[in-house]
Amino acid sequence: MATRNIKEVAQLARVSVGTVSNVLNRPEIVSPATRERVFEAIKKLGFVRNEVARHLRVGRSRTVGLVVLDVANPFFVDVAQGAESVADDHDTMVVLCNSAGDAGRERRHLDQLEQQRVMGILITPVEAETPWLEELAARGTPVVLVDSPATGLQCSVAVDDRLGGQIAGAHLIERGHRRIMFVGGPMSVKQVADRHAGVAGAVAAAGGGAELLTATAPTLTVAEGRAIGERMAELPAAERPTAAFCANDMMALGLLQAMATHGLRVPDDLAIIGYDDIDFAAAAAVPLSSVRQPRELLGRTAIDLLLEEVAEPEQHRHRQVIFQPDLVIRESSAPCRPQP
Repeated sequence: MATRNIKEVAQLARVSVGTVSNVLNRPEIVSPATRERVFEAIKKLGFVRNEVARHLRVGRSRTVGLVVLDVANPFFVDVAQGAESVADDHDTMVVLCNSAGDAGRERRHLDQLEQQRVMGILITPVEAETPWLEELAARGTPVVLVDSPATGLQCSVAVDDRLGGQIAGAHLIERGHRRIMFVGGPMSVKQVADRHAGVAGAVAAAGGGAELLTATAPTLTVAEGRAIGERMAELPAAERPTAAFCANDMMALGLLQAMATHGLRVPDDLAIIGYDDIDFAAAAAVPLSSVRQPRELLGRTAIDLLLEEVAEPEQHRHRQVIFQPDLVIRESSAPCRPQP
């Protein structure tokens, strides 16, 4: 069936194209009888308004792009739900894009979103330095960083990741652990670098022979956590760390899987702390201790800032909102067992 257009609706309803446009956009100025004729014509023809074209004519769509590092990570799903809950109240749609930790893919998503004239973009960037985001904002597309602090040139919502790493490290030290491994992704990801810096500071402050080992992977996934766990499990007991702090819960779950596969017990042979406190952390075979982030609140706050900037661009002042993390202690971070 051919696509019907507004001219055909106007002809069938015996009105002008302008009247049809008014019925669709400002129905209150059209008489009830005329509105009824137009709606009958729309129904008979099966006319569907082209929202994309309409929004492009007025300059911007009612769409917000959300670009995340890993759509498979439930943390980002929760962030998206928070953003969508606010967007829905403002007749706005959130489009989710997955960079998969690839800077090139991230740039392609940004180019496509800009070409679609989205209202604005929420993004957890792949790299700490983001000059292209500043250029994007300078061309007229507002940008808010999510789960990543900004320099003041954009709005941002984030968690104090150094503090998160510090409280995780301090907890493990307090539980008697002196050989701790940080399990994370690339240090080019600011969140990873900050969480590492936090736990490193806690270990350094402990003194007394405490040491921090580091294992990194290209991505922050269950598979990479499992691979690191496989290598860790092959070490002699005397060389193996007694505890691990993981940059996110996905890696922590992979580490837990590897320990179970090799017959090592958590927390007796290895204590584990994750980061994010996704729902799967509490539901794991050994419930995971984790540094909690306010996941949905991050999304809600980010889109609030974006909508503020869209509504009043001249009066808007960029803000950097920092939330405080807290440690949720579960079975996976019990006190250190004496090593042979």
